[in-house]
Amino acid sequence: MTVTLNIVIMGMGIITRTVEDRVRVAFAGKGGSGKTTLSSLFVRHLAAQGLPVVAIDADINQHLGEALGTDRRPPAMGAHLTEIKDYLRGANPRITSAAAMVKTTPPGRGSRLLRLGGGDPVHDLAIGTPCGARLMATGPFTSEDLGVACYHSKTGAAELYLNHLADGPGEYVVVDCTAGAESFASGMFTRFDLTFLVAEPTRKGIGVWRQWEGYATGYDVAVAVIGNKIQGDGDGAFLREHAGEALLACFGHEPAVRAMEQGRPFRLADLGDHARAALATLQQAADARDKDWPKFTGQATEFHLRNARAWASAAAGEDLAAQVDPGFVMGPDAFLAAAP
Repeated sequence: MTVTLNIVIMGMGIITRTVEDRVRVAFAGKGGSGKTTLSSLFVRHLAAQGLPVVAIDADINQHLGEALGTDRRPPAMGAHLTEIKDYLRGANPRITSAAAMVKTTPPGRGSRLLRLGGGDPVHDLAIGTPCGARLMATGPFTSEDLGVACYHSKTGAAELYLNHLADGPGEYVVVDCTAGAESFASGMFTRFDLTFLVAEPTRKGIGVWRQWEGYATGYDVAVAVIGNKIQGDGDGAFLREHAGEALLACFGHEPAVRAMEQGRPFRLADLGDHARAALATLQQAADARDKDWPKFTGQATEFHLRNARAWASAAAGEDLAAQVDPGFVMGPDAFLAAAP
């Protein structure tokens, strides 16, 4: 699909792009804003069109599977981090061991790259959902984590997955992020073509938007505001006043969504016309994003070098800046070049 759309880019104003769709999107926002619900509706909307979709639950509160209609829990990516690292490292001579890999370690020549839903140990952690999407999960805190670990130990697996994924046209990755600005604790916020910031029409809701806007400025990161829990024209006007042209769509009260959250049967057709149109608007905005692999590779390098200087090299006992392959550009071409 080829579409044209104006998108607000932090630090760059409004630009217009016409591109083919291959998209990674994140749903972010403060706790309780409804990002898990909206991300699940978006996943269902894409899967209903027969599109290949991988959904990732990267929230500390793991509810995306339930919102997608499954009682099953996928194996926790965080619990398989060593195996994931060992597989992705492949024969990359710049990475001395799986133990030397950190969440920001970028791929290079010799690394094993991933295609969406491919037959590999990482995608083997995904499970099917009733809507047709595949679901992976970073995993919740365990009793062994309490008091001794931060949630980055879980989301690092998702960041490595995104760093090594050579997604192609017509493929979608939808990530339900943990609440607040936690994604800024690493370079994960640059791993998406578009981030949907779910905001309630309150000062707290718009405060999270301003926080994201401030942090993302200067990094060429696309963020669109999605209003949620809108109860009238005044709520929409409040968000437009504070978010301006970044406000992409709004969702109000949907009886069908409440029924879904109560465990009753749900179909996309049960949504009102406004909600279905809003989901189409989200897809159009996502499809309009350009997949700039050199920029994607450069951002991964930048944040890996920052982490190496700040803590990772000292923790590993070696200079992890040496893991960067200066002649490597991520993308489908790299995947094909690396294929046996």
